[in-house]
Amino acid sequence: MTTSPEYIAYVVEQVADCGVVRYRKMFGEYMVYVDDKPILLVCDDTVC
Repeated sequence: MTTSPEYIAYVVEQVADCGVVRYRKMFGEYMVYVDDKPILLVCDDTVC
């Protein structure tokens, strides 16, 4: 199972007030960055 685009959009929306948020697909899942620092790993629709 992989992370759905809707779930990664939800996660990014939740941390949007923390700074400049971006995400990148890595190894089939996503890493979420805030102010260019990796803060969240999102795998199988779960934040790790």
